[in-house]
Amino acid sequence: MTKVLTRFLQPFPRGDRAATSLLVLTALMVGYGTVMVGSASDAQSALNGGTSFAFAIRDLLYLAIGAIVFWVVARVRLPWLLGLAPMLLGIGFTLLLAVEMVGITVNGGKRWLPTPFIQIQPSEFFKLFVVLYTVWVVQRHHQRIGNWQHLALWMSPVLAGVGLILLEHDVGTDTVVVAIALVVLFVAGLPRQIVSAILLLSLPVMGIYAMLEPYSVRRLISFLHPNANLATSGYQLLQSRIGLGAGGLTGLGLDHSREKWGLLPNPHTDFIFTIIGEELGLIGTLSVIALFIGFLMAATRIARQCTNEAYRLLVVGITVWIILEAMINIASVVGYWAVTGIPLPFFSYGGTALITELAAVGLLYNIAHDRSRSEHLDIGAIEPGFIAVAAPTHSPRPQYSHRGRLRAPRS
Repeated sequence: MTKVLTRFLQPFPRGDRAATSLLVLTALMVGYGTVMVGSASDAQSALNGGTSFAFAIRDLLYLAIGAIVFWVVARVRLPWLLGLAPMLLGIGFTLLLAVEMVGITVNGGKRWLPTPFIQIQPSEFFKLFVVLYTVWVVQRHHQRIGNWQHLALWMSPVLAGVGLILLEHDVGTDTVVVAIALVVLFVAGLPRQIVSAILLLSLPVMGIYAMLEPYSVRRLISFLHPNANLATSGYQLLQSRIGLGAGGLTGLGLDHSREKWGLLPNPHTDFIFTIIGEELGLIGTLSVIALFIGFLMAATRIARQCTNEAYRLLVVGITVWIILEAMINIASVVGYWAVTGIPLPFFSYGGTALITELAAVGLLYNIAHDRSRSEHLDIGAIEPGFIAVAAPTHSPRPQYSHRGRLRAPRS
């Protein structure tokens, strides 16, 4: 048994400063978020006839599971994990398909699968699986996918998953999934012409969705005219702004929010940033933003010091996912973007999201300690029908200084 485990797991890595910084920042955000979930959810628990700490206790349970998942992913051998990417994406797709068949509806969205213990949201798992799968495609087929036919073939499972998520009326998650895949492919060298064509092709899809789901589209664009429908699509944004304004500089005090008492829907999930602003003021919201900036800096440092190009792309995909979600959530609750149901990573209440995010941090922590080297993975354009064969190369790997500048090759 021990020999089998050592084949797939390594000792828990230690010693890298960027990884330690990332771990400390994540711990601060998760701890901060747990406190705020307890504060933001006690009113709803009381209004529903439960104990004040019902949501907080469940959040602690999710945190414990997430910590175990983090520990396992931080120890897993990266080549083995990356090799599992197609299977993991297949599992994610199957779970999304199961949502359409036996899923349950919460707050008007059919996005969850019931289990004996918790309700899981497969679209959250799918984000991480898309990061792994996209990097696997680049690693294995970078000499082919510069041609759009090969790109469409290998990325079709991701597109199928995007379609299933769209059936859940979850435009926000679809946006994040597509952004993850496109940014990873672009950083890997996908030609700009193909990226532009993909973005142009998405416009007709959005038009068809607007015709089929006019109410959802009205909700998405309500932030453009926040005072037009204050009793319907603009109500959440109105209450969010009232809460943020009431907090002022230092806030009303922890657990003294008024918005959470039935005025603001989803105070402990989508709008937890509003509760932070109301209870802890501008100082509290700026501290959240500072933590995400620190996370971005630590992840960027891990990417810069990474010597394996496939793993560097994994860092890029995860960083785009976490930071983009934070930007969308914060922008939506202050009125600069549509309210799409995107949670605030590490802060919003949600078991599947928290567990998946901690798994992603475990992967970043693992990569930070990796010192393996890889061949170049630049995506190259080829003619249709031409099968490219990787030729051995003896060109030296580009070397970078500590400031990120390209050094001249040694003679």
